[in-house]
Amino acid sequence: MCFPGMTRPRHKGQQVGGEPTVLICVGATKAGTSWLFDHLSTHDDCHLRSIKELHWFDMQHHHNHDRYITGLTRRAASLDAGQAGLTGRAAQRAARKRADVADWLAVVSQRADDLAAYRGYLTGGWQGQALVADLTPGYAPLPEASFRRMTEVAADTRFLYLLRDPVARLWSQVRMMARRQVTDAADYPKRATALMRQEIARITTGQPDREDYAGTITRLQAVVAPARLKVMFQDDMLTPPGLSRLWGFLGIGAGKADFARRVLEGAPLALPARLAAKALAALRPQYDFVARLFPELPASWHKTLNEVHA
Repeated sequence: MCFPGMTRPRHKGQQVGGEPTVLICVGATKAGTSWLFDHLSTHDDCHLRSIKELHWFDMQHHHNHDRYITGLTRRAASLDAGQAGLTGRAAQRAARKRADVADWLAVVSQRADDLAAYRGYLTGGWQGQALVADLTPGYAPLPEASFRRMTEVAADTRFLYLLRDPVARLWSQVRMMARRQVTDAADYPKRATALMRQEIARITTGQPDREDYAGTITRLQAVVAPARLKVMFQDDMLTPPGLSRLWGFLGIGAGKADFARRVLEGAPLALPARLAAKALAALRPQYDFVARLFPELPASWHKTLNEVHA
């Protein structure tokens, strides 16, 4: 869905004032952003650096640059260690990743709210493609002021927010968190269910985070021009007609897509029925809010609404 007032997309390869469109995808977490990053990274009309999530605007909001400086420094060391013995295309890819990390580390190390430096990183190596992008799901919980700052990145900055069935999305995020926290795979199911209970309790007590579609959409609509905001179901994006609509919104031509490929899907684990019911109750306001925007919800959403019972 594109909100009313969307302008006609530009023709393939055409930029505003000789500059690329900047796409900022603010999420949602576990809603297809990694798939989209991989797709755009190989699209002829796009120029994406090899770091998917830049976290630039949450750094500015939380003033936690040191956390990312530490992570980038470790990533650089890991890439240096892994380059030994590589040849051909593998060596070229590794060198590109290493250069991208070095460039971004230099920007972050300034610890400054420097939009020109951020934009300069996005366009580093740009050769006239229509689109550059930052896909950081961590932006979704940010305040309205952060979204307003994002609109200032370029003459044409466009925003994308991908939605997934709320219960399935939360469970997928929790499983990812659980896998990162356990060293023994045997502890994974217990840890995942414990984390799910914690997340449900947090939501129930009114502490919104990445599951808060209503809050994110409301803040985006307050500061982003309707023509530059697209809220879209993951289910829709992963179909030929839906992806074609997304290409049109982004002003890029058709590309190749592997809809069967899943990225970072996570270790499978069934969500216990009782927890599913509690999650649905906690997340029901999200279903209701989205249903008011999109009267026709995807089948995956209806499946949860029809099959999960208290």
